[in-house]
Amino acid sequence: MNERHLQHIIPSHPTSDGDGVKIRRVALFDQPVADPFLMIDELLSDNPDDFIGGFPPHPHRGMETLTYLRLGSLEHRDHMGNKGMINSGGAQWMSAGRGIIHSEMPAREMQQLHGFQLWINLPAKDKMQPPKYRDVSATEIPSVTLTNGVQLRVIAGPWQIDGNNIQGPLNDLAASAGYLDIELPAGSNLSLPTSVQQNIVAFVYQGQLQTQPLAPEKSLLVFSKGEQLTLNAQSDTKLLLLSGESIGEKVVHYGPFVMNSVAEIEQAIQDYNAGRFGRE
Repeated sequence: MNERHLQHIIPSHPTSDGDGVKIRRVALFDQPVADPFLMIDELLSDNPDDFIGGFPPHPHRGMETLTYLRLGSLEHRDHMGNKGMINSGGAQWMSAGRGIIHSEMPAREMQQLHGFQLWINLPAKDKMQPPKYRDVSATEIPSVTLTNGVQLRVIAGPWQIDGNNIQGPLNDLAASAGYLDIELPAGSNLSLPTSVQQNIVAFVYQGQLQTQPLAPEKSLLVFSKGEQLTLNAQSDTKLLLLSGESIGEKVVHYGPFVMNSVAEIEQAIQDYNAGRFGRE
């Protein structure tokens, strides 16, 4: 069976977004090896000053977000009237389509926050579709513990785990994207069959895998094409594993807008400024 191997290591960088929220970011807009994934942010702090300002109302077009919380609470509100709160272990999916204006705000009494936001590209044919939103509680997300102590949470997509087919609650993501949260004890390993049509990337947010070369913590790992992926933990390791079909289209990115041409970006800005964002 053709095994996947580490192909690229893309480091994360500290930055801030929203109302001064401190994050670590991996930007992938000019990284076709990670297609269809555009960006992943990690929010991690036990100091409310780092995150309490949240993300006040802002627009998006042409992409999807998937927000997953390990610890804390975030409330989503948007111009379509959607409102939802996710708590520790929950997830929110939003497909911006032709346009959405939303906010993501932490609970005021919260003292800790640990979560991730993933941006997934939309193919050109879907960029002007109506926006969509769904939140998923922690109890809806399947959890699997293997005999070697490896733990997995299946957030999106179908996966074959230990001979069983397990489907995450979010199964309508762009590019048939899949999403796992994995914890591997030191010295353990995990083998997963994978589709050769899908790109596989992993964000190691704690610990270190046995790779050549060794990838530092808080890095995104891009794997080669193959039918099988094996992860070996050098230390206690936690990571997000993402799979998705390559879209293979030009990406033009400006702030919260992700389109296929400069003209489309300019149109998005005009639509937003004219107050017709998200309309037909």
